[in-house]
Amino acid sequence: MTSPADDPTFRTAVARQLDSFVADQRVLLTEVDPAVGDLVQAAVDFTVGGKLFRPTFCHAGWLLAGGSPADPRIAAAGAAFEWLQGSALVHDDLMDGSDTRRGRPSVHRDFEARHVAAGAVGDPEQYGARVAILLGDLMLSWADEHFRRAEPDARTALLWDACKSEVVSGQFLDVLAQTRETLDVASAMHVIRFKSAKYTIERPLHVGAALAGGDDTLLSRLTDVALPLGEAFQLRDDVLGVFGDPADTGKPAGDDLREGKRTVLVARTADVTGDAHVLSLLGRPEGVDELRDLIEASGALTEVERDIDRLVAQAERAIAVLGDEAAAVLDPLVDAATRRVR
Repeated sequence: MTSPADDPTFRTAVARQLDSFVADQRVLLTEVDPAVGDLVQAAVDFTVGGKLFRPTFCHAGWLLAGGSPADPRIAAAGAAFEWLQGSALVHDDLMDGSDTRRGRPSVHRDFEARHVAAGAVGDPEQYGARVAILLGDLMLSWADEHFRRAEPDARTALLWDACKSEVVSGQFLDVLAQTRETLDVASAMHVIRFKSAKYTIERPLHVGAALAGGDDTLLSRLTDVALPLGEAFQLRDDVLGVFGDPADTGKPAGDDLREGKRTVLVARTADVTGDAHVLSLLGRPEGVDELRDLIEASGALTEVERDIDRLVAQAERAIAVLGDEAAAVLDPLVDAATRRVR
């Protein structure tokens, strides 16, 4: 069985789904007003260059449940995950005050710049924020609309709905954590589980498997793979957010520190150097270099790399339980999720 990580055919099928869907939406929404075409194009531009992790894991679940690779329903489900991811990222960038995404201006900064260039009246920053909220909402609506093209049964639809609710819950926990005067690893890992692990890997696997008729036993075994792998995925993302090459990540080095993210890296550093000192540097542009040095000197980076190795090993043990065919599908995805540079 070929792994989705090595299958360009599926990526092409997802891209065609997205293109076809946008063509329909462009006709519909420009009839509302030609100006709405800018919003449609912004959605298209924002999804270009994505890693397609969630569609790929959805495809993996489908294959593991015996789904046919040629069935267009799985490409439709994968495309729906791309709109859902786009919605989450547009809102996430706004909440974090991020200036860039994939090497381009984030949506709120893009429309802020358009406002300035047009010499429009009003507050450019507020305009950019409003458009980002609307675009994120539009892509969330598109995600549901596109998911219906996959013709899900009630069970699969419930898993899709759970995915959306869980990621919002995780985002809220992340926002809530930023109001606290303490840092701890357990809380940071709890946020990771709901903001990333379940949303990025577990629910896509579940949705794909359920769409193909997979039973509850398969879904439970996929959870055993997905949660540790999803946590390792996010820990790798956290490392890249501090130490990644901007040419690869599309974001400035140390951006997570500049944005004040309460990651496991930061919490492990606080365990050694103290909450107060770390919090005095976190979220301040002038504190990025010192905090990056502290993360290395405290041993936090080494510990997080060990966490990633431990979680990957746990996921690989769970894959072994599923058997050799499952390993052929999932093993390359483990590498793609945890040994990446962007």
